[in-house]
Amino acid sequence: MAFMVKTMVGGQLKNLTGSLGGGEDKGDGDKSAAEAQGMSREEYEEYQKQLVEEKMERDAQFTQRKAERATLRSHFRDKYRLPKNETDESQIQMAGGDVELPRELAKMIEEDTEEEEERASVLGQLASLPGLDLGSLKDKAQATLGDLKQSAEKCHIM
Repeated sequence: MAFMVKTMVGGQLKNLTGSLGGGEDKGDGDKSAAEAQGMSREEYEEYQKQLVEEKMERDAQFTQRKAERATLRSHFRDKYRLPKNETDESQIQMAGGDVELPRELAKMIEEDTEEEEERASVLGQLASLPGLDLGSLKDKAQATLGDLKQSAEKCHIM
């Protein structure tokens, strides 16, 4: 961090003091890029190497995020039987092919799936009807079943 501050402020400070120096011409044309930045050649090479590594790291993270989003989109395409998208598949392949969803997204999808399965069941459909009390319906069904058992015991044919 101190290296970055020195690099940024040092160059600006030299430019400022150079312009205040008067009419002296130092011949900036023959300076290398490292000298123009106010660094030695080794420092400049290290700085350039750090920049390249940071860029590669950012690009890898960006590619990973794009692949995670593509995985999520392809999951929903499969779920809702929509046509597949070639760009999503290529993004997943660029990230290595084995991309997992983030935990939060996977948890949300799992909860949605459970809710949809619950709604798809018969009891889920009944529960969604307005003005229907499942407790009283259950009591009535049990009472009817009990009555049927009693009448079956009294029946002489059975």
